[in-house]
Amino acid sequence: MLNETSLDTVCASLSYAMGIEAPSAAAEKNSVFSDWVDKKVGQKKFNRVFMYNPDAIAKWILEKYPFLFSEVSTLCDLRLPLRCVMPSVTPVCFATMYTGAQPQVHGIVKYEKPVVRTDSIFDVLVRNGMRAAIVAEKNCSMSQIFLERDMDYFIYDTVDQVNAKASELIVGNTHDFIAVYNGNYDTVMHKHGPESIEALAEARANTHAFATFVSLIKNNWTNHRTLYGFAMDHGCHEIDGNCGSHGLDMEEDLNIVHFYGSFVPGMMSEPE
Repeated sequence: MLNETSLDTVCASLSYAMGIEAPSAAAEKNSVFSDWVDKKVGQKKFNRVFMYNPDAIAKWILEKYPFLFSEVSTLCDLRLPLRCVMPSVTPVCFATMYTGAQPQVHGIVKYEKPVVRTDSIFDVLVRNGMRAAIVAEKNCSMSQIFLERDMDYFIYDTVDQVNAKASELIVGNTHDFIAVYNGNYDTVMHKHGPESIEALAEARANTHAFATFVSLIKNNWTNHRTLYGFAMDHGCHEIDGNCGSHGLDMEEDLNIVHFYGSFVPGMMSEPE
């Protein structure tokens, strides 16, 4: 069964969480998400958002191998089942995640990486005088489709370099919104299959990276109300030859689960 709620509801929900307007073409916010925000911070809203974007970690992988993601479950008390958009490929899905628009609106309808001209959360952040950053690997979708904004881009050759820079930015404590992309699981999954030891080790590495980022946030963003997310783009499935793929109109590719947590100094931010 496909998840009912679309990925396009995330963008307006993040905007609501920060108390800023949603991008002009964004779908309505997710009521479960916005209710969670109200419970956590009320009218104060969050003044920091940290989005960790692993690639291709499907709902069925999360459910079949929960022990690989135990830190994510511990650190996040909002579990949000979502249905990504078609075609379920990286540039299409991240364009929807951060514009709130369907592919026919934001313009990426196949695997290509043009600069998105549709209003995005990054544009809204800039208009509100907030400082945003994308940290990603060279030539990946997240390093290309949101270029040409008045924001910071940190593009590196490897995931390790990306994560080192993301850690540096957290400690530097100057950005209001940081999006960090890690494509390691997707890369290995395509070659060895979604359930291969090699791919599952990369999923575990994603969990470790996320937990490290949250730890750094809690040690360095002590004067801020922070929302953090473990938010993938799409799922995956196995194909002939013990390889992996995605992009089809099927549950394995479309069903994902986002996890969100919060750090509000002086208030309980862990799961109750």
